[in-house]
Amino acid sequence: MEIEEAIKRAKLNDQKAFNYLLDTFWDNVFGFQLKRTQNENDAEDITIQTFSKAFDKIETYDDAYKFKTWLITISKNIHIDLLRKEKNSISQVILNNDKEAFQILDESPSPEDELITEQHLAKLLRDIKKLKPHYQEVINLRYFQELSYKEISKELKEPMNNVKVKLLRAKKLLAEIIRQE
Repeated sequence: MEIEEAIKRAKLNDQKAFNYLLDTFWDNVFGFQLKRTQNENDAEDITIQTFSKAFDKIETYDDAYKFKTWLITISKNIHIDLLRKEKNSISQVILNNDKEAFQILDESPSPEDELITEQHLAKLLRDIKKLKPHYQEVINLRYFQELSYKEISKELKEPMNNVKVKLLRAKKLLAEIIRQE
């Protein structure tokens, strides 16, 4: 399959075309993020988010540009957004005597926050149980047991690209379930 053909088929929601594009460009996006983050887990997470966002917005892709460039741009923007979120969690305070001090915001949860978190977690677990068992399993392994994609691949005895696609689909289906409620 040629890349142009895969993009056309992906725009028609062809799952094989999505898999082909993921297989073809995964190493490019992952390598780009690995250089930026210097952390394999962060690079994997950003790469998954990149393909998720790209596949959700595939109809907006302009073939005047290279597909790889479009993916890298999405990836770069996701990374920048994550850095901004991290930066906003720390506030800078300038003291009266012109000495600078950095104060880390107290983000420890209050008892009310803990109760809300428990309620949200219980709801999330109920929503996850609405997924098919193989999607439940991959979400459990990645987010609750915190296994890497490679470890999940070994555990499920499936190729790593299948694990990535399955996780991507599971997250999309879970998001739909949550939005519907």
